[in-house]
Amino acid sequence: PHCWAGSALVPVPVAVDVDPADAARLTERPELYPGVAVTSQPVRSYPRAKGGGAPQTTGYLTRPDAETVEASDGAITDADLVGASGLERQYDELLRGSGGYSEVRVDARGVAVAETARREPVPGSDLVTTLDLPVQRATEAALADGVRQARDRGHRADTAAAVVLDLRDGGIVASASVPTYDPSVWSQGVSQEQYDDLTSGDRSPLIDRVTGVAQPPASTFKAVTLPGAVAAGTDLDDKAHCSSSYRIGDRTFNNYESRAYGWITWREAIKVSCDTVFYRVAEQVWRDQGGLSADDDGGDPLIETARDMGLGEETGVDLPGESAGRIPDRAWKRQWWSSTKDASCRDARRGHPEVTDRTRREYLTALAKENCESGYQFRPGDEANLSIGQGDVTATLLQMAQVYGTIALDGTEVSPHLGAEEVAPDGTRTELAAPATREVDLPGHSGSLLRAALGDVVTEPGGTARSAFAGFPMQRWPVAGKTGTAEVYGKQDTAWFVSYAPTTKPRYVVAVVVSQGGTGGATAAPIAREIHEQLAGAQD
Repeated sequence: PHCWAGSALVPVPVAVDVDPADAARLTERPELYPGVAVTSQPVRSYPRAKGGGAPQTTGYLTRPDAETVEASDGAITDADLVGASGLERQYDELLRGSGGYSEVRVDARGVAVAETARREPVPGSDLVTTLDLPVQRATEAALADGVRQARDRGHRADTAAAVVLDLRDGGIVASASVPTYDPSVWSQGVSQEQYDDLTSGDRSPLIDRVTGVAQPPASTFKAVTLPGAVAAGTDLDDKAHCSSSYRIGDRTFNNYESRAYGWITWREAIKVSCDTVFYRVAEQVWRDQGGLSADDDGGDPLIETARDMGLGEETGVDLPGESAGRIPDRAWKRQWWSSTKDASCRDARRGHPEVTDRTRREYLTALAKENCESGYQFRPGDEANLSIGQGDVTATLLQMAQVYGTIALDGTEVSPHLGAEEVAPDGTRTELAAPATREVDLPGHSGSLLRAALGDVVTEPGGTARSAFAGFPMQRWPVAGKTGTAEVYGKQDTAWFVSYAPTTKPRYVVAVVVSQGGTGGATAAPIAREIHEQLAGAQD
């Protein structure tokens, strides 16, 4: 018999998933099996065998905890199942319906002798989502292939995610995370060992890495910084100096691979992903704000532009557990220092004796000392790191997909969502209210320059994603996008690529991130290409 914590007056389930022929024999000769009944109950069926399950997005069911039962005012019992994550949790009330009951009279022995009242259960509604099964399957397959190839090249590629956003209405067409798992485990009964594997650590396959994990977006963030630079007074018609490095105070900030391009246009700066042109803008913005004496971030064009484009706050997607990401500013720096000062000072005194590598130990000790003494200061290096999406800046993959959708649509921001329709038990269909759009200012001609430059990234010599899209049918399905390679201390680089297509009439955003996957051009862009191939084929 299965473990049963229900009432003594409720039948105990002794077998589930019984063969229909065996069940028929029981119902045909009930006199041979007194007290035994055969009942049917709905179960979740998952299309995992062919892929496309989107388990982190759809979520799963579990038994409710005591607080949930108590808060439901009788609507939920400890024998019910409730949504634990994803869409199952977000739309739990719509999907669950209401339970029935049977009221019985018992004798002195506690045995039921008569039924006095009964209410039949009311089934819940169905939820129609914006997910497209062929695109979802293609996205999961492309992500798995890309991760496997990155590992073959020597990268750890420990986690990854991909998302496809429909720019017509903000519907999420595909959402995939690595590591993943077979969601049918919840229908078949999960063992303790399986549950431990599913819930262990930061690499838990239950985590939705599209919405629930924020990390530095690296050079994909330059599409945010460029409009911010225009707001700061930069003339995009002027040339920018792309040197191999740029010195701020006593620290040298290097261009990626220390490559210098000399005087180039801002369009070229995006195409080749030059860091130093953005460092120069960032330092000037920091000085214009008042440097170390600035009290707040009011008027900081880089920070305000990032916030205007929706970063640092949740997108509002209809999923639980969404991360807001972070746009670090002066107020955040002071709060962070206040909460970590004691630990930093303690580490500065100790000197990290547990770290065996001398160079790393000295670096961590020096960093702890600096944070202890003046970690509250918003330094020019903080603004410089922000300008290229590094340092303390974090964003989710969905946030960056929304940003690039806004650029593709020349300032119109769509709100990502998954719920499309509710289908009542009688078949009545009701459209769920689609989130409203809003307009975002892209100052000057930053929007048009970005769209042209993002196209160059994929098609022109020197573009950081050109090799990944070699041979791709650009005439039929023109793609624009931006690579990003985030440096993470103590780990391999994180690969990003955020793109949209077709550039002639933007329809989809495709965004990919692979933690410890190497460069954006070598790892993330090829994955996006496979997804774009599916999208292009679907339009034939």
